[in-house]
Amino acid sequence: MIHSREILSPASVADHYDELDPFYREVWGEHVHHGLWTTGREKPAQAVEALIARLAETLAPEPGQHICDIGCGYGATAEWLAGHYGVHVTGITLSLAQFRQAETRAARSPLLRFMRQDWLANTFPDCTFDHAFAIESSEHMPDKQLFFDEAYRTLRPGGRLAVYAWLAREKAKPWEERFLLEPICREGRLAGMGTIAEYRAWAGNAGFEVDHIEDLSAKVKRTWALCTGRVAGKLITQAHYRRYLLDARSRNRIFALSLPRIWLAYTTGSMNYGLLTAHKPMARA
Repeated sequence: MIHSREILSPASVADHYDELDPFYREVWGEHVHHGLWTTGREKPAQAVEALIARLAETLAPEPGQHICDIGCGYGATAEWLAGHYGVHVTGITLSLAQFRQAETRAARSPLLRFMRQDWLANTFPDCTFDHAFAIESSEHMPDKQLFFDEAYRTLRPGGRLAVYAWLAREKAKPWEERFLLEPICREGRLAGMGTIAEYRAWAGNAGFEVDHIEDLSAKVKRTWALCTGRVAGKLITQAHYRRYLLDARSRNRIFALSLPRIWLAYTTGSMNYGLLTAHKPMARA
């Protein structure tokens, strides 16, 4: 696994999202995750929803079921699932800014609940959820095995887990780690970036049966060309973007460097993007 050279606490991850909150919402929109281009003709908003729809296909939720969104961001994905499938969704986030935005969604729907807490120290009882998912949040967690262990513990037997994750190339070369992968982790406040093989092993060690791992790198990398272009446009047209980057007190301004770096990592194959789906076996008689 590729580790950040900096020791990252849950508080530092929360600070990253809290400080960059207005920029994330302007550049990424309400869904803080990749888009999925299957035909190449999708508009960005359609690609973002396509990523959620692919997730829903793997979970196959039924009305009335209870799903956990591990790292829920602004709650937009939880709201989409509740609206399309009639499921109850509990989302958790470390970020106060994200939690406040998510709470406005919960106020509109009895199917939604959001909590501000650390997944690795969550308060949910055993077998709470029918299904669970994480969209680009496991990377922030320093103990990936505990991430899967907690998913297994809180799922009911037969429950499914779906994880979208940023992944490092197997046996990354030293230059890839030095100039691309480690800086991406450090600048994006990712505790570590695992490989496909490591994610499979962590899931299996927790007790899951892994159903499928899909490499979606080619279908999502366009996200970063779009984001880089949007940020460049904002820097040209909006003074508060320039002021933020030039202000030495801006704790997370270094993340701007990661936008072209991530695009390059995808282009070179140094970084991949995958969807892991697994299920918790039924209890044996």
